[in-house]
Amino acid sequence: MKELVIISGKGGTGKTSLSAAFASLADNHLLCDTDVDAADLHLLLAPRIAETHDFIGGSKAVIIAEDCSGCGLCKELCCFSAISDDFVVDTIDCEGCGVCRAFCPEEAIDFQPRKCGEWFVSSTRFGPLVHARLGISEENSGKLVSLIRKEAQIRAEQSRLDLIVTDGPPGIGCPVIASISGASAVLIVVEPTVSGLHDMQRVAELACHFRIPAMVCINKYDLNEEMSSDIENETQRLGMQTVGRIPFDPAFTWAMVEGKTIVEFDPSSELAETVNSIWGTVRSSEFLTKQEATILPIIK
Repeated sequence: MKELVIISGKGGTGKTSLSAAFASLADNHLLCDTDVDAADLHLLLAPRIAETHDFIGGSKAVIIAEDCSGCGLCKELCCFSAISDDFVVDTIDCEGCGVCRAFCPEEAIDFQPRKCGEWFVSSTRFGPLVHARLGISEENSGKLVSLIRKEAQIRAEQSRLDLIVTDGPPGIGCPVIASISGASAVLIVVEPTVSGLHDMQRVAELACHFRIPAMVCINKYDLNEEMSSDIENETQRLGMQTVGRIPFDPAFTWAMVEGKTIVEFDPSSELAETVNSIWGTVRSSEFLTKQEATILPIIK
């Protein structure tokens, strides 16, 4: 079983539209959305939720008033200033570090597990989907990403599926690291701008650090063809493959408005054929077909 993770250096590059389009073209696969902070793959796939599970991502301190002597040690030790003068813990400011509990002489501080979000197993018109929703202002998104990736792998193995197509989060932070670790390959979606080139370099370095093979797709390439050429040159320098260029077309937006992929919206269009061709290149790449993984060279 292989796993392809579609990522980008920033939000809004079109990775979710591309992930959904790939889902409509793939066979014998399972879908996963690891962008738990701002999940939106479900907006295109209209999933029917079959399972709902709570995500317990950590604990927050609670001071037991009847046991508290008011010594003030917890307030003094809290580097997040989460404890008020009347010894009430602000659950927003509390980081759950546990220092106050460890040093409380009266053992008057409890750590209560908190529900930080939910994760789901759903069915869609393109196959099963494992996805999640992190609560507002909650942390541990990396832990939630790892959880749903593990659940996706378990279900894919149980159903004897060949491929997991994962719509990953943008950037290079903890959720991205949790999304790509152990994946068969990543596809980096990039726009032809100076910042897009810089973002691609950072994501490529992250993939290289974890020895994850990477490919690149340039979206809206015709808005700046000179920059698109620069991106292709940089991609080649970094030892990656550019699997395709997608032109700018408002049809992508029109398709999203109707809750469809571009392949469903206008299957005979040149745009749909381009996406189909890119999927064919990605699916037939050595990273998703060979038994042994190909290791990226170290980026200098």
